[in-house]
Amino acid sequence: MTRQAAERSATERLEWLARAGYAARGLVYVMVAGLVLLGSVGGGSPDSKSALQLLLDQPFGRIWLGLVAVALIGFVLWRLMQAVANADNHPENAKGYVARAGMLVSAITYSGLAFYAVSHALQMGGGGSGDGSRSWTAWLIRQPFGPYLVGIVGLCILGAGLALIFKGIGRRYRRFLSLDAHLHPALDLACVFGLVAKGVVFLIVASFFLYAAFAVDPDQAGSTADALTWVRQLPFGAALYILLGLGLLSFGLYGFIEARYRRVQPPSLQQARQAMPI
Repeated sequence: MTRQAAERSATERLEWLARAGYAARGLVYVMVAGLVLLGSVGGGSPDSKSALQLLLDQPFGRIWLGLVAVALIGFVLWRLMQAVANADNHPENAKGYVARAGMLVSAITYSGLAFYAVSHALQMGGGGSGDGSRSWTAWLIRQPFGPYLVGIVGLCILGAGLALIFKGIGRRYRRFLSLDAHLHPALDLACVFGLVAKGVVFLIVASFFLYAAFAVDPDQAGSTADALTWVRQLPFGAALYILLGLGLLSFGLYGFIEARYRRVQPPSLQQARQAMPI
């Protein structure tokens, strides 16, 4: 096999891994939405790890969870290519660098979820579904300038949430989709609703981290499940909780749409070397 043929084959495999990753992310959020809309029956929290645990409890659960783990690893690799090798061809300016930084944060986040899936599929234990956000926030806040670091994390989450909302409202996701015709209006609306709902959840989580930094108290940090619980306690909270659940369901559907229509163009080895000079 020639070098060009080998590189083309590797590119095709990476593309399929990326598409499988988008589908896996969609599945996780559909299951999270199910936990929300069903009132978290069975005692599970409405978060990604509880969704994976629910999958593990099904017949052939370890096999299904293993497949999801592989797909999530593919998604992490694709996020790294977007962040480091600029696979989406973002402009070389502040806006482009911020977008790529967001992809790097996403890669780190989903690598943790992928590790959780792998460890439970192989029955390795660890990676429990406890207060993960609080535990690593507690570690971070003990470091030099720890409260400032936690505040920076909060600002990054805040920026990601605003970016998701603007991406949805402005239909900016369309330029990354390869469509011969316009997306069906119902699917287009699902993309907008899903991105805005996910962005709102991020804004709530960001407020937890910013308050944790201000109070120098890691117990004030929170996750998606904490954000949903907070919403449920608001006036008209039950209705808002269901609305966010439907929004996360729409975000899961958006993941399936990306799996099918996302423009996935992994950089060549030469592009990767140029982006990561060593």
